[in-house]
Amino acid sequence: MSEKMKAAVITDERKVEILEIEKPVPREGEILVKIKACALCTWEQRTFLKITKMPLPFLGGHEMAGVIESVGEGVDEEEFPIGQRVAVRSFNSCGRCYYCRQGKENLCINAHKPQPGPRREIGGPGGLGQYLVVKPQDIFKLPNDLPFEYGAFTEPLACVVNSMEQAQVKLGNDVVIIGAGIMGLLHVMVSKLRGARVIVSEPDPVRREKAKEAGADITINPLEENFVEKIKSLTEGRGADVIFNTTAIAKIAEEAVQGLGKTGRVIMYSSIHPDEPISVSPNWIHNTQVVITGAVSPPVEAFHTSSILLSKGLVVPDKLISAKFPLKEAQKAFEEAIKPDTYRIVVMNE
Repeated sequence: MSEKMKAAVITDERKVEILEIEKPVPREGEILVKIKACALCTWEQRTFLKITKMPLPFLGGHEMAGVIESVGEGVDEEEFPIGQRVAVRSFNSCGRCYYCRQGKENLCINAHKPQPGPRREIGGPGGLGQYLVVKPQDIFKLPNDLPFEYGAFTEPLACVVNSMEQAQVKLGNDVVIIGAGIMGLLHVMVSKLRGARVIVSEPDPVRREKAKEAGADITINPLEENFVEKIKSLTEGRGADVIFNTTAIAKIAEEAVQGLGKTGRVIMYSSIHPDEPISVSPNWIHNTQVVITGAVSPPVEAFHTSSILLSKGLVVPDKLISAKFPLKEAQKAFEEAIKPDTYRIVVMNE
């Protein structure tokens, strides 16, 4: 008889149940990871609220860290020792399409199609279960003294690393980050590592203070000051070198473009809800050589870099964790996560 494990499964709108499902067994070339910490991303929150229409039941959790529990035949235990702390990349890239073979796995055309690989009793990335079977290439080692809840930030930080690569932030750049939620604050931290002067636009005073704690040099309240005029006044009339829009609001995306200086780069980091078109002058783009681009999901290189930043203590996410809940209290964890004043809520396994 197969062993069972517990999993926090979204079964209906605003409803999470702790179900007993089959504990996976690693086959040849696979690794069994015991999940110790899983952060609740906006994606899981939107699924919980039924804003994102995923088939239910749904076993979410893609921001996760744990330990190697066992390995299948053919996996080198010296390379992947039992008990090693790891982060897990759950993005489902095929490795064979045009974009994967250009090193752009995050743009894989087969990412959302069923792929051969480890079995899942319930659909979803699986980080909110006690165990997960993965391929060795999806394992990223972490120091064995790194808190598991920090390791769970490997995936969101990797998304920010990818965003930074699109922006090509340079020493001394004026970088504007719109929004001081968790992803905005991670952008602050990494922008400072890149040697930028960081300006954060955020209407909430508590979050503006958080941005300062994270390293922001200047904060502005866009409800009291004209965003574009303020950015230009801070940059000798030029406009910003880089602007990251971490909000989901189309009007703000348009203001982000307007705040750029010549040769500036604007990154639409967040998905936009509702997805409304914005107005931009193609002749202005022609005359200024600005770059308007996006950043979606982390490629392998960004994930690797993220694990290094956390492992070496170059990014410490302690102030971004609002609360931790045990797996059995996953319902409470989700209810807390959807509150607008929280940062990351982390579900912990024993």
